[in-house]
Amino acid sequence: MTESVQPLPSGLQKPLERFYEYLRSEKGLSLHTQRNYKQQLETMAQHLLNMGLREWSQVDSAWVRQLASKGMRDGMKPSSLATRLSSLRSFFDFLILRGEMSANPAKGVSAPRKKRPLPKNLDVDEVGQLLEVNEDDPLAIRDRAMMELMYGAGLRLAELVSINVKDVSLFSGEIRVVGKGDKERKVPFAGMAKEWVGKWMKVRSAIAKPEEKGLFVSKLGVRISHRNVQKRMAEWGQKQAVASHISPHKLRHSFATHMLESSNNLRAVQELLGHENISTTQIYTHLDFQHLAQVYDQAHPRAKKKSSE
Repeated sequence: MTESVQPLPSGLQKPLERFYEYLRSEKGLSLHTQRNYKQQLETMAQHLLNMGLREWSQVDSAWVRQLASKGMRDGMKPSSLATRLSSLRSFFDFLILRGEMSANPAKGVSAPRKKRPLPKNLDVDEVGQLLEVNEDDPLAIRDRAMMELMYGAGLRLAELVSINVKDVSLFSGEIRVVGKGDKERKVPFAGMAKEWVGKWMKVRSAIAKPEEKGLFVSKLGVRISHRNVQKRMAEWGQKQAVASHISPHKLRHSFATHMLESSNNLRAVQELLGHENISTTQIYTHLDFQHLAQVYDQAHPRAKKKSSE
């Protein structure tokens, strides 16, 4: 049931007006943030008035927690509720600064954490369907090498694009990548990924400009762009009649999912993905673990060449 909108008494309205002026003249917040704060504070002032309170100094932490609970019951998104509580904390800090309140009742009251969406992934059969690219066109070889490497090593899109030729060791099956925060790591790659990267390196010189250092290049001979990789992978998904939309992130997530299903080794997968915190990797542990194999070379669905090849 919607609360009635009533004119605010001066004990609620005047402090708000002073706060809005403070935001405009001293804080330098964007107009968007100012509007958000004003909307949230006006809503809370109405709620306060409907509860029979007429001064902001009457607010205590119990009321703030009640307000947060009401927002959750009303279906507010965690991000919107966080904005509401943030605006309230800032407002009370302002009143404390002016000597109108002695403590901030919104301190220590936090919004519920936003649920992280589970990553989408392909099953092994879908990956196999996608990667049955056997065309001898150099760009098709490049695309299969990129997809095999993205899935075979669990790389981020930015990591894939930034790889230089000198970073690749086909002999040892290692690639040097630079991840988030410019952190460098070496990742193993084997089997089909190693085979197709090798095939690409044999034809790369026919496309790449002599001075280009990037491993993967566009048809113009320069380092391939993020957008081009996304576009080509999506097109291959359609061409290979894969039901799911194909993206670089989906291949990385599929790598993580299948490696965890195979090995149940969260720490190893954390290191392979380049996650700084294991909590980031734990998002994949919603899966039912199935024992498909034991370690990377044996476990990865494409780590071994087909016997007929």
